[in-house]
Amino acid sequence: MINKIEHIGIAVKDLEAANKLYELLLGIAPYKEEIVDSENVKTSFFKTGESKIELLEGLGEDAISKYIEKYGEGIHHIAFEVDNIYEAMAEMKENGFKLLMDEPKKGADNKLICFIHPKTANGVLVELCQEYQEEKEETLVEA
Repeated sequence: MINKIEHIGIAVKDLEAANKLYELLLGIAPYKEEIVDSENVKTSFFKTGESKIELLEGLGEDAISKYIEKYGEGIHHIAFEVDNIYEAMAEMKENGFKLLMDEPKKGADNKLICFIHPKTANGVLVELCQEYQEEKEETLVEA
C-alpha cells in the first residue's frame, strides 16, 4: 500500500532563514513555496534525487507553532506516498492506527493528505499522501 517515503517535514520558526540554511546544506534552492490555508502554514520544498524535504513555518495559531513551542524546531513528520489514500486510510484503521481525520484534505505540493496519530505510531506523526488529481468532465465529441 505504501510506495515510498514522499518527504520529511521539518518545523521551523523562520522559513526564509531555514531556506537559506538548506540551500547551503543541499546546494539547491527550494523548488516550491506555498501557503497551505487548511493548516495555516507556509511551506517550501527541496528535492534531491527521490528525496524531498518540506520546511513548515506556522502562521499564528496552528499545529506547527504549537509543536515548536513544545518541542522546538526539528523533524515534525514523515510522509509516505500511497496510490489510493482512501484505501490506505481504511487499511490503517483496520490495522489499529488512529487517524486524525475522517476524510483526506488538500495539502501542500498538490497532495491529498491524512495524518496518523503519533500515539499509535511509536510517537511519530505519519502523513499519508497521494497526488491530487482534479476530476475533469469528459467531453463527448460527435463524429
